[in-house]
Amino acid sequence: MIRARSEWVIRKRDGRVAPFDDGLIGRAIANAFRAELNLADGQPLDEKMDGEIREITEEVSDAIGEEAATADGTDVERVQDMVEILLMKRGHYRVARRYIVHRAEHAKIRSLQAVDGVEDDAESKPRIHVKLEDGVSVPFDTQRIRRRFEMACKGLDDCEPEKLLEEVMKSVFDGISIAEIYRAMILAARSRIEIDPAYDTVASRLLRMVIANEALGSAPLDADEQDKLYRNQFEHYIIDGIVADRLTSDLRQYDLTKLANALQPERDSLFKYPGIQAVYDRYLLHIDGRRIEMPQYFWMRVCMGLAINEDNKEERAIEFYNLLSSMRFTSATPTLFNSATKHPQLSSCYLSTVSDNLEHIFKCVSDNAKLSKWAGGLGNDWTNIRATNSYIKGTNGRSQGVIPFLKVVNDTAVAVNQGGKRKGAVCSYLETWHLDLEEFLDLRKNTGDDRRRTHDMHTANWIPDLFMKRVQNNEEWTLFSPDEVPDLHDLVGKAFVERYEYYEQLADEGKMDIFRRLPAVELWRKMLTRVFETGHPWITWKDPSNIRSPQDHCGVVHSSNLCTEILLNTSASETAVCNLGSINLWKHVVDGQLDLKMLEDTVRTAMRMLDNVIDINYYPTEEAKNSNQKHRPVGLGLMGFQDALAAMNISYASPEAVEFADRSMEAISYFAILGSSDLAAERGTYSSYSGSKWDRGLLPIDTMDLLESERGVPIDVDRSAQLDWELVRKRIAENGMRNSNCMAIAPTATISTIIGVSQSIEPIYKHLYVKSNLSGEFTHVNTSLVNELKSRGLWDQDMLNDLKYFDGTLTDIPRIPADVKARFLTSFEVDPKWIIECAARRQKWIDMGQSLNLYMCEPSGRKLHDMYMLAWQKGLKTTYYLRTLAATQIEKSTVDVNRYGVQPRWMKNKSASGDVAMNRDSAETQMRTDAPESPVGSPHPVPATDMTNVQACSLDDPDCEACQ
Repeated sequence: MIRARSEWVIRKRDGRVAPFDDGLIGRAIANAFRAELNLADGQPLDEKMDGEIREITEEVSDAIGEEAATADGTDVERVQDMVEILLMKRGHYRVARRYIVHRAEHAKIRSLQAVDGVEDDAESKPRIHVKLEDGVSVPFDTQRIRRRFEMACKGLDDCEPEKLLEEVMKSVFDGISIAEIYRAMILAARSRIEIDPAYDTVASRLLRMVIANEALGSAPLDADEQDKLYRNQFEHYIIDGIVADRLTSDLRQYDLTKLANALQPERDSLFKYPGIQAVYDRYLLHIDGRRIEMPQYFWMRVCMGLAINEDNKEERAIEFYNLLSSMRFTSATPTLFNSATKHPQLSSCYLSTVSDNLEHIFKCVSDNAKLSKWAGGLGNDWTNIRATNSYIKGTNGRSQGVIPFLKVVNDTAVAVNQGGKRKGAVCSYLETWHLDLEEFLDLRKNTGDDRRRTHDMHTANWIPDLFMKRVQNNEEWTLFSPDEVPDLHDLVGKAFVERYEYYEQLADEGKMDIFRRLPAVELWRKMLTRVFETGHPWITWKDPSNIRSPQDHCGVVHSSNLCTEILLNTSASETAVCNLGSINLWKHVVDGQLDLKMLEDTVRTAMRMLDNVIDINYYPTEEAKNSNQKHRPVGLGLMGFQDALAAMNISYASPEAVEFADRSMEAISYFAILGSSDLAAERGTYSSYSGSKWDRGLLPIDTMDLLESERGVPIDVDRSAQLDWELVRKRIAENGMRNSNCMAIAPTATISTIIGVSQSIEPIYKHLYVKSNLSGEFTHVNTSLVNELKSRGLWDQDMLNDLKYFDGTLTDIPRIPADVKARFLTSFEVDPKWIIECAARRQKWIDMGQSLNLYMCEPSGRKLHDMYMLAWQKGLKTTYYLRTLAATQIEKSTVDVNRYGVQPRWMKNKSASGDVAMNRDSAETQMRTDAPESPVGSPHPVPATDMTNVQACSLDDPDCEACQ
């Protein structure tokens, strides 16, 4: 008897029958169409496609209706076969393929999972096997994966273990290894981070299981058992590391049981996924590729290395460990790499000055190789080298100038790649009056003679204040060869001006062999054009770096370092060294306020750790050892500034952010200087202390007046203070200082990833983006924003799609309230003046510098000029990268772009070639001498002669040292 459609039945694969539902067929077909169109689950299709799906569904029903109407019903496989046939018949071949793949994946899942309620027979047993490390194959066990997903999702209400399990099942194959299973599990969690940041925690927990399997031999799911194994294995780890020559045998001096008991295994949960992945890939010690360190072993190993010379070494190691493992402070990458190893090269930065003779030139190149091998970042000053066509007395010939030697430096950095852990990195500096400067500006161009290009080396301009004044006043500038003006490089301020003008007079009188004169604006224009096109040379300033230096009594600052924050004296006999570490400012904001007591404890302990580096350190060259042990500089910085602002509900683009930058840096400076003075009372002052600004009663805040006096131009920076600085002055007068320099703000690109906060003093890049580094590509979602949107009931799939389409920014999303948009501005939405204002307030408290990136979404010659001129006028010592929009945007293939009626700004700003475009007509107008005066007071803004092809460094560049 033929039954009515309402009585039709479908026969399942296990023999059960169910009512026929053509709605299920339609949904399956619709999902196949969505998969082919890269649309999210549930995302609406257009009317034409909906009609097509209804017609196919009806044809399928008609084709199987006769069988479905019988008592036995029709087989589910028969229905799916018919869907495939009709899809192909209508020409939807690609959709049919998607449907076939979907069927195959689910068939595989069914083969791996026993059906609930079915007797355990041969059909329900898994047909897939897992290959263990010893080659033995065991049956695949779905429950083991399910249990681990459930543990990884524990306490995270919005995470769904079953969906993760289903994703993993699609990747399983016969003979799969344990490592491949874990990789599939982590990828399943990673792919959902954009949906909910809680999946970041899931991925982190899963990777921790991988590390435990390698380092401990197993990853118990029971917390007590896990902690017991963690502590019990610590001594074995130390012994194994020593036997394998990965760790120094000096670690045997410690009471290892005491240190093991001090471990806090639960602090592994503080890592976000990108952080623990970076630690796993690059920091955990390994033997033949197998990690022997757990994350807490890693922290403790670093601290044991730093406390090795302390009298009460266990107590100090535990004190240091509690600081690092709680993520309130982190030492820089070289310290994390090498502490407690056979070669404890713990310093971050090396700065050298190259003398004008062949032997010293190649000695410095050799030194670069030695320093880079052990993960040091390099800054070389090349200003002493005579210019092209200058006379060589020894050979009676003419010089080829500095450029060919820089090519050698470039290739050396490529050849010696920091022990295989990250790319070798060096920055070469040249002062603005050097006759080879114009060729120096072109070193990073992709056109021209490749023998005179350095594609892998950074470059920076070392600019005297006199040049900036001549740009402002539309005056001429003269380029010289250093062999004819040998003292200019060591002069600053008024003394430089007097001598420079004297040499110009000699040139006018025909008493100079070679020189060149050109408008200062023309050279400035070329500088800014190149920094826009290639990201180099960076803009740094000689006079504020020297006039405000505490060590002006015993040398000259000839350059900065690789990342433009270190400002130390260099000479042929001294290679300056700096030891870095950074405070996690976000951790010190409690209940919306900066916790000064916690900050003081953190800074004091951090200063002790940094000072210890100097005596423990392995020095690859004698010049580095002599300099570091003589002056003992350290560079305490910060990271998580943006996160701290978010915790206080403050927008980066606000007076409140500027004030917080001022007060937070004042507190860090206050405690750092006090900490160094107290160390001097305990350990003695550094050997060159006598005659320093410290000795003369001058603190960093006092040197602002010195700079203003030497420059002869007012510096408009608020100089108020809130703390009792008379106490600091008194302490220094009594104790002296242990360290010649105390503070420098580094980029913190890798260590901020480890800690899970925003880089350094940066505004947040975007709220949703993909970042690449040497560990791979990672999706980053602003958890603070997601939590804010959740609290307002605004976080859903549509909001995620909006964030993707508008490239991780909020401005163009109508649903976002105005107050949220104002608070959550991204780096390219924050006017550069706010970044500069914050930096200027910090700079007054810092005895060295800041790695200060500047951002521009819609660059123009006028804007570039105004931005860099403002930075100089505010008394900044250096700037770092000019950032443009990154090449890698968040994946938009799951977004239905047709439903948006407006283009995101990143699309509006693109030229036909795909690059961010500059308004060239406007730029040309701005270059007219009768153009309106710029806000910073210069009547000669700089044009962009051809700046439409943007090559400046992007935030996600895995080859960029700043991004590592």
